Amino acid sequence: MGDVMAEILIIDDDELFCELLSNAFTDDGHKVDCAHTLKSGLRLVSKRYFDIVFLDVRLPDGNGLDKLTEIRDSASAPEVIILTGAGTPNGAELAIKSGAWDYIQKPSTISAMTLPLIRALQYREEKLKKKPSAVLKMEGIIGSSSRMKACHDLVSEAASCDASVLITGETGTGKELFAKAIHENSPRASRNFVIVDCASLTPSLTESTLFGCEKGAYTGADYSRDGLIKQANGGTLFLDEIGELPPSIQKSFLRVLQEHRFRSLGGGKEIESDFRLIAATNRHLDQMVMDGLFREDLFFRIRSMTLEVPPLREHLNDLIEIAAYHAARICKRSHMEPKKLSSDFVEALRSYTWPGNVRELVNAVERAIAAALSAPTLFAKHLPSAIRVKLAQLKAFGAMSGKDGPDVGVPAKLPLLKVFREEMYSKAEEKYLQQLILSCHGDISEACRMSGLGRARLYEILTKHHMKLSN
Repeated sequence: MGDVMAEILIIDDDELFCELLSNAFTDDGHKVDCAHTLKSGLRLVSKRYFDIVFLDVRLPDGNGLDKLTEIRDSASAPEVIILTGAGTPNGAELAIKSGAWDYIQKPSTISAMTLPLIRALQYREEKLKKKPSAVLKMEGIIGSSSRMKACHDLVSEAASCDASVLITGETGTGKELFAKAIHENSPRASRNFVIVDCASLTPSLTESTLFGCEKGAYTGADYSRDGLIKQANGGTLFLDEIGELPPSIQKSFLRVLQEHRFRSLGGGKEIESDFRLIAATNRHLDQMVMDGLFREDLFFRIRSMTLEVPPLREHLNDLIEIAAYHAARICKRSHMEPKKLSSDFVEALRSYTWPGNVRELVNAVERAIAAALSAPTLFAKHLPSAIRVKLAQLKAFGAMSGKDGPDVGVPAKLPLLKVFREEMYSKAEEKYLQQLILSCHGDISEACRMSGLGRARLYEILTKHHMKLSN
């Protein structure tokens, strides 16, 4: 950062390593603090300003990756450089997706540590100097966590150019909302935003739906009609669930994407369409390419830019904000007085895993409002019975072992609620993993399906509990 001294925090239990790194950075004019446990590091981050945090993965009191998002979400929003003596491809993927600046394998030289620091500081300086852009139109997209801020930045970047965008994410994360946001903030905002639900297209109708058809082109074609590609001329064509696009159509659509020219069914003249493509999928297209189910050339063409929408469980700091926003919206739409969220309603929302992501949360809030009728406050009792049953089962699951259950007497000193909750969560998580391993018989795909987790995240949680996916 030029001559500006940077504030740096090193969270690592290797005291000698901390001293060496600290001395090197101090010699360069930076101010350095060290913490040897995750707890003490988090305490410093919550109270002090830091530009850069070097974060070890394996710490005496936890896994650094589990707190990466919390550090990124702190007031100073520092850049985080991950340090690990036992790096894995899955850990690297999780770190980068969670917003880490870099992922460095230990042991490493001081110079190898210094280069990413210099680059991270340069990036941070330019980011802080950058003039705020016009407020983005992000209707329906709620959240201020680092994961959501990263998505906002990508929307802004995508809106400023005309490159094809691939939006990935689980079902219910709001991929269509992000596609609309890119369109609404782009120069094409005044033109059509045309949605193609590839999952609902039958192979026989896909071609005519996309390209249009002339009268008499096939049996039942009683009149000529424009296809969705032509309707998107000047605007945006959004292919939702593009992984479902029939292989027979992928080749012809690739040509359209390259040349922006096509023929309708039964038509002799080529039609031009100046559209911008945004595609979305909840499937792993790279695996589909390897399996021969999706064309590699089309895959590379549609992902000039990629926006990964995180599942709700990976930005739980936004959960209550999302719930409150939609509760107010639903009450206003129904001409009702705004409803308050009780503490037990909030606690129930935080305790549930939300496998259906934001869509499931919004549906749960809407059904709770309907169940509450004229009552001014929402309680856990108002949530759908299926969610309440799962929460009750989770409580019972946590109490299966007598030693893990709550003590009958009053302890001499109660721990902080946050500490108690994290300990109980860790125990419940470990029990869940034990049951998961037994249920899936070591099959990673089945384990991911049952748990609702991606491979990288599942491996990280298993590693945290010193467990493997085998009996």
